Parts: sequence; C-alpha cells; structure tokens
Amino acid sequence: MSKSLSSDYLIIGSGAMGMAFADTLLTETKANIIIVDRFAKPGGHWNVAYPFVTLHQPSTFYGVSSRELSQGLKDQVGLNKGLNDLASGQDVLRYYDDVMRHQFLPSGRVQYFPMCDYKGGGKFKNKLSGETFEVSYKKLVDCTYLKTHVPSTHTPNFEITEGVTFMPLNDLPKLTQAPDMFNVIGGGKTGIDALLWLLEMGVNPDKIQWVISRDAWLLDRQNTQPTAEFFSSTMGAQAAQFESIANAESVEDMFDRLEASGYFVRIDKNVRPEMFHGATISQAELIALRQIKNIVRLGHVTKIEPHLITLKKGSVPSTPGTVHIDCSASALKADLKPTLIFDSDVITPQMVRSYQPIFSASLIAHVEATFPDDNTKKNDVCGVVPLPNADMDYMKMTAANMMNQYKWSQNSEISNWLLNNRLDGFSKMVSEIGADETEKRAIMKRLRNNAMPAVMKLQNFIAQAGAG
Repeated sequence: MSKSLSSDYLIIGSGAMGMAFADTLLTETKANIIIVDRFAKPGGHWNVAYPFVTLHQPSTFYGVSSRELSQGLKDQVGLNKGLNDLASGQDVLRYYDDVMRHQFLPSGRVQYFPMCDYKGGGKFKNKLSGETFEVSYKKLVDCTYLKTHVPSTHTPNFEITEGVTFMPLNDLPKLTQAPDMFNVIGGGKTGIDALLWLLEMGVNPDKIQWVISRDAWLLDRQNTQPTAEFFSSTMGAQAAQFESIANAESVEDMFDRLEASGYFVRIDKNVRPEMFHGATISQAELIALRQIKNIVRLGHVTKIEPHLITLKKGSVPSTPGTVHIDCSASALKADLKPTLIFDSDVITPQMVRSYQPIFSASLIAHVEATFPDDNTKKNDVCGVVPLPNADMDYMKMTAANMMNQYKWSQNSEISNWLLNNRLDGFSKMVSEIGADETEKRAIMKRLRNNAMPAVMKLQNFIAQAGAG
C-alpha cells in the first residue's frame, strides 16, 4: 500500500532547473514542496557527467538565486585565462548538496525523495526499498522535460563491431597506455571538451582524429562575462548582434555580419557551419582546437570496425589500436514536442531566455509566485524560447528571446525582480552605468536603436525560410 503525502508543489527532478525553481518558490512563497529525483544526490546529470567537465559559462550564471556558486575569481591559468571562473562538475555537485542540506531541508517546507522513480499521477517508487508513495498536490512541476543527455548513458545510433575499443569520454582518464589514435566522434561541445582535455594532457594533435557531421557556430565566451570590466565585450556583443541582424540583406549576410562583429566564431574559417547549440568557447580554446588537422566531415558514423569507419558519405581507415570516444549525444533535444509552460495544474519549466535555462526556471517560479493564477497571462509573460539545433534555428530563438525581453521591460515588477536576481547578471550591470560613462551609454544607444529593426528583420527572414 502506498504511503500518502500532500504538498502544494510536487517537483519532479532535482537537477539545475528543479533546484532553481524550488529555491525561488521557497524564497518568495510560504508553499510546501516535495522534490522527487532518480539520483542519490541533487544535481541531475552532473551526477553522471565526465570527470573533467566544467561549466561553459561563468559560474555567476549558475545555481540557485539565493546562494552564490562563483567564488568571484578569474582564472589565472589555462584556456579560460582572464575570464570569470568556470565551476567544475565536482564543485557543482557539492554546491547543490549544500543547498539541499543547509537551505531547503532545514526550512521545514521541503521534503526530498532521492533514488525514486516517478510513475505519473503523483505516484513514485523508491528504487532501493521498493516503497511506494502517492502525493496529493496543487501543482506538478515537471523538470524532466529538458532532461540533459550525457555520454555515459548514451546509446550510439551506429554499429560497433567486435574488436573495437569504444568508450564514452567519462572513461578517458582510465586509460593506462597510449593508443594508436584517439578518434573523437561528435562536433558539439562534448566533443570539444574531449579534444581540449586530450591536448591539455599532452597528446600530440596528430594523434587525434575528429569526426564532425556538422560544424557549429559558437559564441565567444568573453562576450558572456557578467562583470563590469567586461561591459564593452558583453553588452557590445549584444549591440553588435542587433546591428548585424538589422543591416543584413539576407540570412547568409546576417551570419557573415554576426561573425565579422565577433558575436559568432567558428573553428574552421573554410567550412560553413550548419549547427548552432549556443555553446561558448574562449579564443585560447579556438587556437588549441585549430591544431587538430585530421578532421573527418563525411556525415554521421554508421559503423565502426577494427580497420574501417563507415560514414554516410564515405569511409576512412582505422586500426585495432585506435580508441573511439563517443561524444555524439545531444545534451538537449531540439525536436521536443512543444508544450505550454503553464497548463492547468502542470508547470513545465523551459527556456524563456536564450542560453540560460537556470535563470529561466527561476523567473518561471517567480511568475508562478507573484502573478494572478491565470495561465494565459503567465504564458504570455513566459514565452517559450525554442532550443536551437540547426543554424537557422538561431533566428526563431533570438526573435522569441527579444519578445520576452521587451515584455519584461514593460513590466515594472519583473524589471525590479531582474535587477535583484543574481542569475540575471546583465540588468544590474546596465543599471549601474554612470552619467559620465559615455562609452557604455553609446553601446546601450546602439543596442536600443537596432532592437526593433532587428526583430522585424528576423520575422521577415523566418517568414522567407518558411515559404521556401
């Protein structure tokens, strides 16, 4: 017989979005919360991430609103040198454990059920004890919709025959002897992480092969820094983005202008990117990756044999002594079935600002806590920003993001909340511009003057693409 529980909110998932949502709800309401998760510790996919993983954006943007993750440091060494620190996976897990043990649970308003599978209908089961529970709740918060896929639990969609050494990048540090070659499969950020780690460990670039089905547009990490000293880079990149879009004569011209302005970067100047996932990279990392010359661009892998790698557009030789590293999992699925964030008694946190799922979850919780219980109005304020996959998806993502930003700017309550929410970062930076800071004011003028023309141009490009 199931044990009966009751709560105002039942949150499924104690990953980054679930924790951010719960934190804001706990801070801004008197609600009781039950959190159910399949892992033994909070942190979601960080529990099974590869050991050398770090955040890809500054730590300041990550975690929960009420507790700082960043130590306020800039990296002094390594490929992120001179930029704000990037927390390691271990740092992130330790942080979420502290938040749960020292903030959430002592509040007396949070019950946490790790190692449990959610079965639907308010029911869940403890995977170790077999005990079952049934929750009576007012609202269900489904934080599994944007579930992150990681290499360690990924099943490749290609054939691997006997005699092939194949592993997720989680197992790279376990190697005890040098292979003939390292073959990294995957052109996204995970693949980049594997390559950079190998290079940092002293592997000769000529001993690395990189299989890329699609090259990607990337973001310069210097343009994502939320501290005042980087104002011209961060806000300047936003202004340059709007200018590039507003002045573009075609979609191709828009991407060319975005690259020329420094908003976008790419690894190989001779290959036109077809993918965009919003990944960030430093200039030092770009230089390091350009050392790798053995790059295979023959589409997706279909089969790996000891002496041959078969791809959709051809094949390349291999050796039994080659280690094949799987980095082909997509972190977030861009083909998810669209769904409303607020729908009846179910809340499905999604992206409402480009590149920032954690901030998005916090804002959605704030809207739930402070707005009248009218899902139509809540969904209007929290328009879904679609996840990008292909290069063309950048346009829909950016247009939706700009519409949300405009709506928030017209709402004094949300504007004030943004100013005081540490996960936002940029609002406070802009609010602190001094009367005599002419350079910063000029950047903001460029941004404002080009915002509306950029939105209109994006809408035209999106319509043309749809008609085509």
